[in-house]
Amino acid sequence: QVQLVESGGGLVQPGGSLRLSCTVPIGIFKTYTMGWYRQPPGTKRELVATLNRGGSTNYADSVKGRFTISRDNAKNTVFLQMSSLKPEDTAVYSCKADPPVRGLAEFWGQGTQVTVSS
Repeated sequence: QVQLVESGGGLVQPGGSLRLSCTVPIGIFKTYTMGWYRQPPGTKRELVATLNRGGSTNYADSVKGRFTISRDNAKNTVFLQMSSLKPEDTAVYSCKADPPVRGLAEFWGQGTQVTVSS
């Protein structure tokens, strides 16, 4: 069973920063596009950022300039550095591994809660 293990969520004040981590099995890490998604309370899940094998990134407009997705190849880990956090960033954040070809399975982490509140 493939497991994506997330960490780093918590409670932070508006304007603060958090870094989320997602450790991925090496076979998945080397071939899949990695992404972070979030689900705010009472709404559907939405894309936050993606990072493909070539290093190209994509961000939701709402987080551009504030969030950065990156990877540490030595640790098979993907990060989401979040800065200038706002109350509307409050959500359950999940990492996702998208397969390189159609038909293969996608994988999700268990989710980690981020709460931005004073």
